[in-house]
Amino acid sequence: MKIVIAPDSFKESLTALEVAQAIKSGFAEIFPDAEYCLVPMADGGEGTVQSLVDASLGKIVHCPVTAPLGNQIIAFFGVTGDGDTAIIEMAAASGLPLVPVEQRNPTKTTSFGTGELIKRALDQGVSKIILGIGGSATNDGGVGMLQALGVKFTDNQGNSIQAGGKHLREIINIDFTKLDPRLQNIEILVACDVDNPLCGERGASAIFAPQKGATPEMVKELDDALNHFAKVVLSQYGKEIKNIAGAGAAGGMGAGLLLLPKVKLQKGVAIVLNYTQLAQKIQNADLVITGEGRMDGQSIFGKTPIGVAKVAKSFNKPVIAVVGSLGDGYQAVYEHGIDAIFPIINNTKGLADALANATQNLHRTARNIAKLLQLKKFNS
Repeated sequence: MKIVIAPDSFKESLTALEVAQAIKSGFAEIFPDAEYCLVPMADGGEGTVQSLVDASLGKIVHCPVTAPLGNQIIAFFGVTGDGDTAIIEMAAASGLPLVPVEQRNPTKTTSFGTGELIKRALDQGVSKIILGIGGSATNDGGVGMLQALGVKFTDNQGNSIQAGGKHLREIINIDFTKLDPRLQNIEILVACDVDNPLCGERGASAIFAPQKGATPEMVKELDDALNHFAKVVLSQYGKEIKNIAGAGAAGGMGAGLLLLPKVKLQKGVAIVLNYTQLAQKIQNADLVITGEGRMDGQSIFGKTPIGVAKVAKSFNKPVIAVVGSLGDGYQAVYEHGIDAIFPIINNTKGLADALANATQNLHRTARNIAKLLQLKKFNS
C-alpha cells in the first residue's frame, strides 16, 4: 500500500514537513509495511519557503534587507536542493508584522526590501524565482521593489522619488536602463491568489490599504497615486497595468512585477503542486492524506488541501484531511474532493462549550467514521 501525505503547515505550530512526519508516525504503527511518500505543501503564502526547501532538500539563506519603514532587518529566502530555484515570501522583507501597529501607514511604507531579496536570490545563480506576495505592509505598486532592482523613478526636478505609496503621484519619468540585466533570463512565478485590479473600488488601495493602517483620506490619496503611476507606464512604455487581474495584489506589487521581463501571475497552490510534481506521486497511490491548521468555509478558495484533493480525484484516489481544528462552513470541502476530515482538536473553547455541543460533535465524528468506511478502495 502506498500512502501520499501532502499537508500544509499548521501555522505557529508545525511546518508542513513536521505535520507529514507526525501523520506518518501514527499510520506506521498500524501499517508498518506501507510505502509512505511525504510531500510538504503550501499555498504560496506564509510557509511556502520552508515547505519547498523541505520538499527539495534545499537551504534557507538569511540576509539583511530594508524593512517597510526603512530600517534594516534580517530576512530570508530559500534555494531548492538542485540550486535552480529561489523561493521568496514578500512578507519576509515587506510584511505587515514588520511594522508596529501604531506606525502602520501605507503612504510611507516601501517594498524595497523585496527587491533586495530578489537581488540576493540572483546572486545564488538561480534560473527561476517563485515569489509569494501575500501579507504586505505596502501600497507602493512595487515601485520600491523595482528601485532596488535598478529602475529609476524621477520627479519633475529629475530627483528620485521618496519611498512610500503617496510619492508615486510625483513620477514624471521611469528609466529601466539600469535594471539588473540578470532578470532578462530569469523566470519569475508569482503566487497571486487575488484578481483585484490596480485601481478603483476593487483596487489595491480600496480593498487592502485599510488593513495596513490607511484612513479613508489615505485610500483616496493612494488610489490617485497608483492611477498616476499606471498612466506614466502606459504613456512611456505602452503597457496597460491598471485593470489587469491580480495587478492590485500586495498593494499593487502585482502591477510592478508585470513590468519585469519574464513574470507570470499564478495561483499559489498551483505553483507548488507543479513544482512538487504531486500528480506523479499520487498516480499510483492507494490513499492521499492532506491537512491544514484550521479547515473552514474559506478552505475551498485556493487553500492547500483542496488543491491536493483535486489532483487526487483526477486519479480517483480517496482523500482524508487531518486538521488542527474545524471552523464554520468546513462542510463545503466535501464538494471539493475531501472524503473525510479528522480534527486533532475540535476547538479550544473549554469544557462548557464541549458539553453544550456534545450531540453536534458526536454527529460530526460519526459521519467522518462512516465516510472512512465508505472508502472501499482503501479498505480493500
